[in-house]
Amino acid sequence: MTIEVLFPEFCQWYGDSANARYLHQCMPDADLVSTGINDTPHFINGGTDILILGSMTERQQLTSVERLEKHKESLMSAIDDGMFVIATGNSTELFGQYISDSGERIPMLDLFPFRAERDMTYRHNSLFIGEFEDISVVGYKSQFSFLKGRFPEEFIRVRGGAGNSVGDSNEGFRYKNLFATYLLGPFLAINPPFTKYLLRSMGHSDELAFEKEVTEAYELRKEKYSGKDTVFFYTEQ
Repeated sequence: MTIEVLFPEFCQWYGDSANARYLHQCMPDADLVSTGINDTPHFINGGTDILILGSMTERQQLTSVERLEKHKESLMSAIDDGMFVIATGNSTELFGQYISDSGERIPMLDLFPFRAERDMTYRHNSLFIGEFEDISVVGYKSQFSFLKGRFPEEFIRVRGGAGNSVGDSNEGFRYKNLFATYLLGPFLAINPPFTKYLLRSMGHSDELAFEKEVTEAYELRKEKYSGKDTVFFYTEQ
């Protein structure tokens, strides 16, 4: 089993780097491969079981797309062949057609027919709770962009907070074993039921690292976010 962290010097803002570390703690026998921004991605040889991408700056998005452009057919082929992908924060935007910003269209990888609409004068901050299948998913957001267009499949149904745009009932998107979400930070550690689902889907034991601790924290967060008085939005809508 091989876990590949893509562009760790770029795509690991907001604590997103914890996703690969925590997953490796759950699968200590797996190989953990870090692909630097100037390295050839490991996935092009079919040797990656799960690819991890995280948040980055807007300038780093441009460099990441430039580096991935020549490998995008290999990336899509690996995803079609069943490679798992966890993409958090604005790394989700890389898979779309373009980013619209102040009238400019910034090309992305164009793997799926959606776009990101960015407004650098307004940062959206909010808490989030939703459902994936029968699993409650919790988290938080801080973003300048929202997604518009057509998505392969819905990922998380919104119960509280913002979806792909404010008022949207769907958050993120899914395609086969690709799971993309704007939720930030240690997404896998703060959502142990989803991580168990992920491990089982990969044919691995669903025993979690620090299972008691992460489960207790998850239950507290889920209870808080389920309350009728929960304030989800921290910036003006």
